[in-house]
Amino acid sequence: MKKIIVLSFTIFVLTVPKSFCQLPKLIEKDGHHALLVNGKPFFILGGQAHNSSAWPAMLPSVWSSIEVMHANTLEVPIYWEQVEPEQGTFDFSLIDTLLSQARQHNVHLILLWFATWKNGSNHYMPVWMKRDAGKYPNVIGKDGKPVDSPSPHSQATLDADKNAFVEVMKHLKKADERHSVIMIQLENEPGAWGSVRDYSPAGQKLFEADVPSELLTPSLLTALQIPAGTQGTWQKVFGERADEYFHAWSVARFIGQVAAAGKAVYPLPMYVNAALRDPLTNPMANTYESGGPTDNVTPIWKVAAPAIDILAPDIYISGSEKILKVISLYSRPDNALFVPEAALNADKVKYLSEVIARGGIGFSPFGIDDNGDSSLAEQTNEKLASFAHEYATIEPMMREIAQWSFDGKIKSVVEREDFAPQTIELGSWKAIVTFGGNRRGNAAPVNTDPTGKMMIVQLEENKFILIGTGCHITFQPTGKNAGRAWQYEKVEEGKYENGKFILRRIQNGDETDWGGPGFGRVPTVLRITLIVR
Repeated sequence: MKKIIVLSFTIFVLTVPKSFCQLPKLIEKDGHHALLVNGKPFFILGGQAHNSSAWPAMLPSVWSSIEVMHANTLEVPIYWEQVEPEQGTFDFSLIDTLLSQARQHNVHLILLWFATWKNGSNHYMPVWMKRDAGKYPNVIGKDGKPVDSPSPHSQATLDADKNAFVEVMKHLKKADERHSVIMIQLENEPGAWGSVRDYSPAGQKLFEADVPSELLTPSLLTALQIPAGTQGTWQKVFGERADEYFHAWSVARFIGQVAAAGKAVYPLPMYVNAALRDPLTNPMANTYESGGPTDNVTPIWKVAAPAIDILAPDIYISGSEKILKVISLYSRPDNALFVPEAALNADKVKYLSEVIARGGIGFSPFGIDDNGDSSLAEQTNEKLASFAHEYATIEPMMREIAQWSFDGKIKSVVEREDFAPQTIELGSWKAIVTFGGNRRGNAAPVNTDPTGKMMIVQLEENKFILIGTGCHITFQPTGKNAGRAWQYEKVEEGKYENGKFILRRIQNGDETDWGGPGFGRVPTVLRITLIVR
């Protein structure tokens, strides 16, 4: 007798949620910008690893710092010299490691393509390129000597960078279906130190030619304070700024072509970061890195590199006047505000709220890990603490904040070096923010460092979300309510979870009667409703 055995199989099909299939992208509405991740506005609470910390043996320290910070995004380099160790031979193992570990930690990635330029130099080019300086030349200075910066006029260098970057993007398209990578940085602080431009024969020939017609439109010439209708050579059109503008055009055209080639394969949002110049004094380019996307050449970069979505400032300068000016200069209708690098100092934390209020899409300090020295772990964590407090407060309400920012509902002030009170106009209300004091709102003691800040979300005419530190606040009726008596209807302290405000307590009495609600060193979230009598 034959036995018949019937086997039954159940096939399980693993499907990726539709939201994860949506490519990250930038959108703009009425001059406000948003980065969409999984189809919804996303604010980057970032942390950037040290330059040489993307190697597998270094990553445990990086992920530890990301966890301490409560960051939702890691900015991390990928190295051309590692990706293409031999010409035409590619190794994506490092990228795969980053993707795998990012998913394990439930953190997004911004990959930094360290390639032709890194802080103005070519040090991340593959060895096979470094050994052939004739084919892959550096800038030649005015004195005829080579400068430690790659020439933007080398077609061979451009072709090699484009080819490698295209292979990276092809691999990401296949390997990252869940879109752990939400943006790409092209190069790193490109430009040149030691020479305002390339004086090589190839560079000089281009410099002595007429300015390309793309740069001679009335709107662009006006932006550069050049009379409309001006034509001719770079020197004739741009005068004392000709060398710098020429180098900015050359660098931007090079990087723009690399970006366009990569986007043709896999169109992730892309940005270039800028080593800043003094934003207040308009210095000449021999005092800073020439050719990068500094504030004065932003119009040139926008024309020369349309495939680059964002020009982003790296903030290592000090002083509220300068930093607020930089934030203003890079917050443009045609440019989403993003700070990919800031000094890992407590005095920089307050500018996170200002970036949010200006409609920015993200903020990140640099050097969050111990950089290979475990003895510095404790010191590093101390530096991270200020950012950690802020991120821990904002992260649970990040989606709401990103949407409010996109909708233009947020305003902010930061404490300046004179410690003076500041005012926020809110339609029929005026908020007066005084810095120092304690959580009861008392006026003393004053802050020893200008680290206070206040961010206000206007939900309705008389209803607000406040997030603040080192300050206290009171309100004054204005406009149609001017001169009328008023009071707090309710001051609710709490936090956000899953899109909802969770009440911790209602503040009253000592917490609101002595100069208004007070905010201590750790960020506090209040929901305040006002009434007039």
